[in-house]
Amino acid sequence: MAEDGTSGAVHLLCLAASSGVPLFCRSSRGGAPSRHQLPFSVIGSLNGVHMFGQNLDVTLRSARTEDTAVVWKTFHDSVTLIVLSSEPGCSELRLERLLELVFGAMVLLVGLEELTRIRNVERLKKELRATYGLIDSLLGDAELAGDLTQCVDCIAPGDGPLLQEALAGFAEEVPHRLLTLMLLPRLELCVLCGPQPPLSQLEPQVLERWWQPVLEPLRACLALAPRAIPAGFSLHPDILGLLFLHLEQKRAFFTVDLGGEEGPSPRTRRRLLRSFYVLVTATHFPPEAGSSEEKAEEQGCPTGVPRACYVVSGAAAKGPEGREDPGAGLRLVAIQAGPRRLLLLVSPQSPTHALRGLATRTLHALTPFL
Repeated sequence: MAEDGTSGAVHLLCLAASSGVPLFCRSSRGGAPSRHQLPFSVIGSLNGVHMFGQNLDVTLRSARTEDTAVVWKTFHDSVTLIVLSSEPGCSELRLERLLELVFGAMVLLVGLEELTRIRNVERLKKELRATYGLIDSLLGDAELAGDLTQCVDCIAPGDGPLLQEALAGFAEEVPHRLLTLMLLPRLELCVLCGPQPPLSQLEPQVLERWWQPVLEPLRACLALAPRAIPAGFSLHPDILGLLFLHLEQKRAFFTVDLGGEEGPSPRTRRRLLRSFYVLVTATHFPPEAGSSEEKAEEQGCPTGVPRACYVVSGAAAKGPEGREDPGAGLRLVAIQAGPRRLLLLVSPQSPTHALRGLATRTLHALTPFL
């Protein structure tokens, strides 16, 4: 099912779980929306094999061919989502979380009751059109990591408490509608708010009161957006990108914009870090790694939870004698300390024996931010 091109394609199918009637199909290729649709026979086969397993009390969650990964997930025994990806290195973890985000988008814009009690399939199809824009954005290339880590992507502004106070006060006056308000070009505020105040009074009563006084800190936030951490914060020059998570607070920093133009492109750096996160999460660090480690230390017992790991990425280079040098590729290192986890993408010139020390120092330096 792979398509021409190295970037691969993603196909998302949504069907009524009881009848197998397709509700919609969305596709992307190379990170951009695509009009390519899967044949109805393929859609029927994918749903049929899933339903066949259910009839035998077997849950089919995922499958993989030579060039395509497939994941199935049924929500509330009402809607089945199927995703196929021929993107290089695509993991089941990423696809599972994609399906959860897609269903969340459907609930947000259509409503849970409409999805769990399907009375009119054709009407539901029309209502689901409102979700296409949001779903297409989820299928595209992600510049952040929140879709994968399930943590909020953050920045570290110098006036954080001031902005937090403005946000808390603003949220107390609009709690049940979904509004998107542009505070500055490239800076939007999304809130759930109630029926009052009316939109005509929102700007003079709320925006001017809470956000006019903090326009300068907001402008400073825009400058932080690509880097996430303050420009004056010093990082080792070998670090090409980082993903820093606080697993209990569900917050994270993700950046590949750390200065310097040498090395892989930002898109490649993001792909490598996201792929490494999947490897670390699925293989080395269990979801409760931080708490398990602390509990074992409190009890004075040895723990089998890893504290660090690394891999070398990229093709091996030839040494002076024509032999392959396995240390010539990019380095990816992860370190766990309590609820905090740090993943680094490091240039090939950094020696492997120094990776743990580099990661430890960087984690300690970043700890005040999360």
